[in-house]
Amino acid sequence: MQLSLKMDTHPNIASPATKQAPVVLQVLPSLGTGGVERGTVDIARALTEAGWQALVASSGGPMVREVQRTGALHVELPVESKNPLVMWRNVDRLARLIAEHKVDIVHARSRAPAWSALYAAKRAGAAFVTTFHGHYNAANPAKAYYNSVMARGRRVIAISDFIGDHVVRRYGADPAVVRVIPRGVDIDIFDPGAVSAERVIDVAESWRVPDDARVVMLPGRLTRWKGQSVLIEALARIDRKGIRCILVGDDQGRERYRMELEDRIKRLELESVVQIAGHCRDMAAAYMLADVVISASTDPEAFGRVIAEAQAMGRPVIATDHGAARETVLEGVSGWLVPPGDASALAAALREALALTPEQRAALAETAIAHVRGRYTRPRMCEATLAVYAELLAEAGQGG
Repeated sequence: MQLSLKMDTHPNIASPATKQAPVVLQVLPSLGTGGVERGTVDIARALTEAGWQALVASSGGPMVREVQRTGALHVELPVESKNPLVMWRNVDRLARLIAEHKVDIVHARSRAPAWSALYAAKRAGAAFVTTFHGHYNAANPAKAYYNSVMARGRRVIAISDFIGDHVVRRYGADPAVVRVIPRGVDIDIFDPGAVSAERVIDVAESWRVPDDARVVMLPGRLTRWKGQSVLIEALARIDRKGIRCILVGDDQGRERYRMELEDRIKRLELESVVQIAGHCRDMAAAYMLADVVISASTDPEAFGRVIAEAQAMGRPVIATDHGAARETVLEGVSGWLVPPGDASALAAALREALALTPEQRAALAETAIAHVRGRYTRPRMCEATLAVYAELLAEAGQGG
């Protein structure tokens, strides 16, 4: 089953001059530095630019200032807590916030705050919408019930067709309320023409990458399911002359896994090939340094931001053949898909990617960039999300 993107880029909402501007409250655990947080900021900005009022409730974090710069109001609440008592108290806190600011729509982006937001929205008479951001683990009935709140919105936004199908099949969501809105790449940042040679050189020098190295890059936090170990095994099976592999991402406290990777690199005698680089502040420049970008995730990616960003930069990509990668990668055109956990298949794809001629790389880059710009941009995501809000307002009789 495929759930199509339903989008009206011109929501018919009454002007703030004639009635109060619509008010949307987004709720998420915290404002760290991930894709959920970035999407929250993007939508807050789109709302204020459209003349709407934007509120965000979270427990705080480094991106609070970015929310405030959009013109949105941030309210700090303990919505990151999974403690049932705190979650129940958050119902009252959110209901008061909704009533005080005359919130029309409550948009929940994570499970724990979604439970509080669901009951607060019901109590205050606001519409409830969710974004289903992940392929949540549901190993037992209790966990499946906990996850099910994300399928209880009057609209359920899925970040890929893969997630849209999952929401319907696993959680019984009505297909009529599901809207597939892929994550949006900021093509002002991830634009090959916007990255100077100096920025690429700075990244290369910080990682001590030789000028003539062929760079294989796997961006992603150091966690087992991201598949860094699969890539290491694949590298042991190819001719490694002139290759430098960069694993970009923090361990976020997973020191044991990092030590496992370091031990495997040493055991396979890849110390001169594989480098664990940690966090990178200029990923656009890092992608330009790469000859091929890898996503070796052993669990399905709900969207796979890295693969979309890399294609926006015109890089060849290799991803595992499951989840949303089947949508974001044009198999055999912009990249390769390989079975999850299959080091031999990944090695074969690496050989092909690294053997591309300059003409083949140029043709691939043109296709990959067009693919992302045609489907996975931030303006498209924002327009589609505001159109979902407009549907809810129209149902409530608030349309123009």
